[in-house]
Amino acid sequence: MDQQQHILYDEVVVNGKETAFTLSPDGILRWHDHANVLRCLSVDREVLGVSIAKQQIVIRSFVETDGSCVSSCAGGLVRKTFVFQASSDDSARNMCDKIQGYIDSLGRPKKLFLFVNPFGGRKSASKVFTDHVKPILEDANIEYTLQETKYQLHAKEVAHDLDLTKYDGILCVSGDGILVEVVNGLLEREDWQVALKIPIGVIPAGTGNGMIKSLLDSAGQPCTAAYAMLAVIQGHKRSLDVATIWQGQSRFFSVLMLAWGLIADIDIESEQYRWMGSARMDLYGLQRILSLRKYNGCISFVPAPGFEDAGEPTSAAVEPLTTQHHGYQGPKLDLGTLSWRKLNGPFIGIWLQNVAWGSENAMAAPNAKECPKLRLMSLMSEMSNGQYVRSPHVLYIKVKAVILEPGSRTGDSTKEGIIDSDGEVLARGKGTYKCHLNSLMRYDKLQIVLDQGLATLFTPI
Repeated sequence: MDQQQHILYDEVVVNGKETAFTLSPDGILRWHDHANVLRCLSVDREVLGVSIAKQQIVIRSFVETDGSCVSSCAGGLVRKTFVFQASSDDSARNMCDKIQGYIDSLGRPKKLFLFVNPFGGRKSASKVFTDHVKPILEDANIEYTLQETKYQLHAKEVAHDLDLTKYDGILCVSGDGILVEVVNGLLEREDWQVALKIPIGVIPAGTGNGMIKSLLDSAGQPCTAAYAMLAVIQGHKRSLDVATIWQGQSRFFSVLMLAWGLIADIDIESEQYRWMGSARMDLYGLQRILSLRKYNGCISFVPAPGFEDAGEPTSAAVEPLTTQHHGYQGPKLDLGTLSWRKLNGPFIGIWLQNVAWGSENAMAAPNAKECPKLRLMSLMSEMSNGQYVRSPHVLYIKVKAVILEPGSRTGDSTKEGIIDSDGEVLARGKGTYKCHLNSLMRYDKLQIVLDQGLATLFTPI
């Protein structure tokens, strides 16, 4: 075997058998086991960390089960440790240095700031951290600072003031809510342009988990804490579109979705069953579908290419986005010059979706992964070409900007609806669930514009 072709070439002992141990330029470790079967590990995809103990090299990995070689595309991820006996202390140090050097060349994170939301979903985030997150961070030699969130918007406050120079990324062990808070906190910083370059990872430990489900599904991987952690460890990154929602001086930055009508009702009103975890969505969703509500209102939108025939032409009255003293000011787009279209209700629901999955069990925008730079809007209306139909008429439209003008329920003007974005209640109309609580905005006209590639995420690909 030509040693010139390898970053590392040495002799080791594995289970009492001597074998060549190599690291190739493409990052593959190879050796033969005691049965003379070739084994291999991809440093990029499977190796978490390496250390030495006297003359032993210890490689900690994350491998998929099944298959004759360690690497396999089948099965789930399991942690596995491999131990190799070097011929001397110097040889062990050299081998460890070469492998660690290759790991360092991959640009992996070395220090992370962690948010753990102990109240989300079935309150399982602390257990997910203990069982799945902490051991993997230790295997990968990643230092971390842990912050448990204590109240709503706590993560937003911390992210707003966090010294980001100390960290290579932020990790949210939670549902989608903490991710949203972190993004909003970063966008309100004076150094928001630099802050948004720090990658954010999500470990599913909440009710919805729509963002990490969308990311892992796009790579053909299951939505588990193990695969989500591997995405963080590998350090691969991608940009994230962010929508600015505003009403007067109030604004909110959305990364997942905005809902009004059916989906918002299910998301917010099902909170009374939060003890059930994600099953609460299924139970209450069935209840709402069996007793559909209809809402008056209208929606204006700027269609993406290929959807210019949806709705009717209109001239939208656009309110300017109020300039703030610091933080992200919103997308630089002259909305008044765009070609707007309009759809009138009554509506069963409107769902604006930025990613393919609204939750682990709801693929609302199946084409979002093919067109990640365009927001996909799904409309459910009881009107088709101006005529009532017996079953809901469903429209799917890719859009660039939206103006939502919500109204009351049909047949009962004393009851209005809920507007929900990323699990946060933006507005509660009269007669709604917990309508006595304050909300960020009024139950009135909202404007939404997408800004492409604004934030950064850890991603499996």
